[in-house]
Amino acid sequence: MSVTSAVAAPARIAGGLFAFMIDVVVTTFRLPFQFREFLQQAWFIVTVTIIPTMFVAIPFGAVIALQVGGLIQQFGAQSFTGSAAVLAVVKEAGPIATALLIAGAAGSAIASDFGARKIREELDAMMVLGIDPIHRLVVPRVWACVMVAVALNGLVTIVGVAGGYFFNVVLQDGTPGAYIASFSALAQVPDLLQAMVKSMIFGFLAAIVAAYKGMNAKGGPKGVGDAVNEAVVITFTLLFVVNFVISAVYLQLVPPKGM
Repeated sequence: MSVTSAVAAPARIAGGLFAFMIDVVVTTFRLPFQFREFLQQAWFIVTVTIIPTMFVAIPFGAVIALQVGGLIQQFGAQSFTGSAAVLAVVKEAGPIATALLIAGAAGSAIASDFGARKIREELDAMMVLGIDPIHRLVVPRVWACVMVAVALNGLVTIVGVAGGYFFNVVLQDGTPGAYIASFSALAQVPDLLQAMVKSMIFGFLAAIVAAYKGMNAKGGPKGVGDAVNEAVVITFTLLFVVNFVISAVYLQLVPPKGM
């Protein structure tokens, strides 16, 4: 493979992905909205992600509570352990855990579904019949991922904070009252709003990448498997980059709360 081809291939994928995202956004406003498909896909995504989310959220909260608690104790600021742990869970751990689960479970399912439809030429048959696959299949799945991502982010936040409370109070001999009372010392409402916006964007991107790779699968069953793997890898990489950008912009717009 020449250097030109090696550079052109990622650029072509990025351009196609961006154009596909624009098509999905524009098609969202086309009536009628496939509400039944939206509910079915939302329920399916919930069933494949809710149990792993709960099991992932507990160690997330525990690890953060133990690490942050130990670090803060070295500075003699045990009273702020609760607020620091909650900020870490709400602003970073919750959206990231949600994004990984949405991309890994829901994204792979969407990519494999569309990939199978592609190699069976179902998508081509729909277009011949005058049915837009993006309007009929993609849009409901994308917004189902967005809605479920927000709900899962709330679940991760609640379970993570509860797990952090347990490990801080039980294993680090923290004070329950101080842990809870310190929430308002550093936390603020925009932190929660930022986490919700992050989860919405992550869910949107995961669904877009999965649908795009699935609908462009080639080469039979092997091509479907490759499309699923590529969708997960691209989504993980994209989510970490987007998370950094959002966090950097948020810190410039909303300075940390002073003590």
